[in-house]
Amino acid sequence: MSTPSIEDALAALTGEDVAADSPAETVRFLTILPGHDKQGVAERFSRLTCVAGDVVCVVGATGSGKSRLLADIEWLARADTPTGRSILLNGDAPDLSGRYSGGGRMVAQLSQNMNFVMDASVEEFLNLHAESRDVALSPAHLTEIIAAANRLTGEPLSATHQLTELSGGQSRALMIADTARLSASPIILIDEIENAGIDRHRAIELLQGADKIVLVATHDPSLALTAPRRLVLTNGGISEVRERTTAEEKLASRLTRLDALHAELRAAIRGGESLGRFVDDERLP
Repeated sequence: MSTPSIEDALAALTGEDVAADSPAETVRFLTILPGHDKQGVAERFSRLTCVAGDVVCVVGATGSGKSRLLADIEWLARADTPTGRSILLNGDAPDLSGRYSGGGRMVAQLSQNMNFVMDASVEEFLNLHAESRDVALSPAHLTEIIAAANRLTGEPLSATHQLTELSGGQSRALMIADTARLSASPIILIDEIENAGIDRHRAIELLQGADKIVLVATHDPSLALTAPRRLVLTNGGISEVRERTTAEEKLASRLTRLDALHAELRAAIRGGESLGRFVDDERLP
């Protein structure tokens, strides 16, 4: 049995094709052309366009088709998936060579569960990823990526941590920071970031600041209202496209304050503190 190459190992971890000789092209906008739901009923929109820097949330009940929509984008569908949708990049059907390399040149996906099996330290992994991208990873850049990861998780990690020792939250935080600061993939798909044990709002801000197109499947109302637009999935199809209203922006702000309170409570409980100081907190409903 042959030993996987560095590129293969990194692709398995990041969801990307990381060959240095196939850099991702610039994707200014992504377009979703409609298909149909599980009963064959046509989706009721003409086209959906996301531009670089956009964050779009995908919402719906369990089994409604959120993951299928992300899969259509990852696969760069050409009306040849169960939904019949098509994906365009910069207005054109993407080159099929990108699809058959795993779609990774264009798309990176962060799944609900992420655990490393690579026997390497955080620093070694990041250096290997940079090398596969033909990028020089300076000590300052390495420090920046690790600092970004540590802003997302309550369990700080360091350059010397072994990948296999990282918790699920640390692993997700590292990969989000890596995706934002090192990965060339212009499209990021995230499935239920609220289950990752990280600061999900900071994670979205980090990715958005990297000028990537970000789609997030979520059940979290606070996160869903953070995005200016959300796609509602029903019975396998996109049933509604909702733009965030002014009233929803105010609600999102209130939910964010509650999230901050929840994070402080969690930290206090973990630290064995008395919770008396929270009883009259004005952030409580």
